[in-house]
Amino acid sequence: MAQALARIKPVRIAAPRPQSGAVTHLTRRQKAAVIVRLMLAEGSPLPLATLPEAMQAELAQQIGRMRLVDRQTLQEVVTEFLGELEQVGLSFPGGLDGALEMMDGHISGATASRLRRLADMHPDADPWDRLTAQPVESLTPVLEAESTEVAAILLSKLPVPKAALLLGKLPGERARRVAFAMSRTANVDPGTVRRIGFALLGQLDAAPPKAFESGAVERVGAILNIAPETTREAVLQGLDASDAGFAEQVRKAIFTFIHLPARLAPRDVPKLTRALDQPTLVTALAAAADQPERAAAAEFVLANLSQRMAQALRESIAERGRVRERDAEQAMNSVIAAIRALERDGEITLSQEEEDR
Repeated sequence: MAQALARIKPVRIAAPRPQSGAVTHLTRRQKAAVIVRLMLAEGSPLPLATLPEAMQAELAQQIGRMRLVDRQTLQEVVTEFLGELEQVGLSFPGGLDGALEMMDGHISGATASRLRRLADMHPDADPWDRLTAQPVESLTPVLEAESTEVAAILLSKLPVPKAALLLGKLPGERARRVAFAMSRTANVDPGTVRRIGFALLGQLDAAPPKAFESGAVERVGAILNIAPETTREAVLQGLDASDAGFAEQVRKAIFTFIHLPARLAPRDVPKLTRALDQPTLVTALAAAADQPERAAAAEFVLANLSQRMAQALRESIAERGRVRERDAEQAMNSVIAAIRALERDGEITLSQEEEDR
């Protein structure tokens, strides 16, 4: 900005012609209008949209009242402005929202939530700015708990991709009613929409902070994925006895070597062989011959490779011989870890089993 202001060219800017040395009689608002007008004339980008709406309006109105400014006054305003810039040693974000963003991770979640509620009580605050920034996982329980009409307003205010994801999480009949209710939101006044936004924010802020990012099913499933098979089966049997529903959900979250044919697309098998060192893959495939389900998974891998590579692996498997169970489970867990890494990187997409295992 300073470099742009230093290259001042003759410009005609609207404001009453001041008397000599009259820059001292200009208000700070008028000086700001002069600087903004000059910067726009120079083609310099100005992030005016980041200013509060009231300040943007005042600035636009002031520029509209200005007429002409002579060269000397312009030079004096710019010199004064550059002098103030050079004196700045530290800048602050301005506003509570900016402060909370800057201090994110340095203050407790409870304190941040309380301060956000105070910020939302400001007359100029827009609750939908925060609501639209919320992840789908946070908005889903709010959407499920609210009435059809409120759910319709929530989806109407959200970006289309996020609204589509949320609508897809609702049961079919509920989704149909919410979609129909959206057709009746055109005449809802802005004040009502704003109050609904504050109410929804209150629900989000009132929710206690979560100690874990993922749910219990995902956490238990991830642990059992790499646990010894005997341990995994014993745990699942115990869960069946105490909570059959939870046990079934955990089974669906588990992804082990035997699930490769159901979860991994045949076209993605070559990517697995490139992501895993061959001795580990050979060990996993060699160990699979001991059990029918494992053998089916190993054959699935070999059947979806080129004939040359599959034949080379079969020869290596024959040379490998019998594999200890501990080595077998370690190799198979490495196969699953490689697949999960490919999924995280967006290289592959795993299928979701619909039927009970």
